[in-house]
Amino acid sequence: MIRTEFIADVKKLVREWKSAGLSIGLVPTMGYLHEGHASLIKKAREENDRVIVSDFVNPIQFGVGEDLESYPRDFEADCNLCESLGVDLIFHPSPEEMYLPGFHSHVGVDTLSTNLCGKSRPIHFNGVCTVVTKLFNISEADRAYFGQKDAQQLCIVKRMVRDLNMNISIIGCPIIREDDGLAKSSRNTYLNAEERQAALILHKALTKGEELVKSGETDASKVKQAITDIINSEPLAKIDYVEIVDASELQAVETINGEILCAIAVYIGKTRLIDNFFA
Repeated sequence: MIRTEFIADVKKLVREWKSAGLSIGLVPTMGYLHEGHASLIKKAREENDRVIVSDFVNPIQFGVGEDLESYPRDFEADCNLCESLGVDLIFHPSPEEMYLPGFHSHVGVDTLSTNLCGKSRPIHFNGVCTVVTKLFNISEADRAYFGQKDAQQLCIVKRMVRDLNMNISIIGCPIIREDDGLAKSSRNTYLNAEERQAALILHKALTKGEELVKSGETDASKVKQAITDIINSEPLAKIDYVEIVDASELQAVETINGEILCAIAVYIGKTRLIDNFFA
């Protein structure tokens, strides 16, 4: 497995691979890899001749007061995992490599980014779209792999690729959970033992909501209230949002009719966790 911090190195390898007619899969990550990332890498390995993993904590998707500096990092562990899964190249640039002095260009998707996490993190998705666009251009990947846990991100990236005629396929992969149901997340490491137990309320609440939808409940407010009541039963939990939106435009719905996304963001102590289901 090749490691590099430099865009020029990636581009040189990509030219060689493309000249040989090889397909490329990209797994964009912010590092501190876990089983959720591993599932994306395995899927990419199955479907492509070469696999690139980007390992980059992207500063422009963090707002003031967010956890940019404290975001967990362990590059050597990331490399060990990637090598064990057959990754061909891990790209670990510095912020200065990705954003040259005088960088002023940004990419964004309207409408889909204004709701859910976009309300409390207004710059976040412009930062995501910008870095993802750069990674697509650098890697010239045929396919890129994203987890459903970040459902809004997945929807936004898919729309960006469609709207801008990017020559890449976006592959969404299922949420990977702990045995007790908690969605895998790098931010789970922020939780102490009591908070880790309290965090199980997210999956419990969403399971109830999904059961209601599957049983035929079409009143979105009733489903949201049931989820809210369960989360509020946990003293350490503080709701950021509980929303049911249409799966296309990510706008709130009153009646469940067609494919929807039910998404939640909840603070457990000081740690903000997200989870969701599609129905």
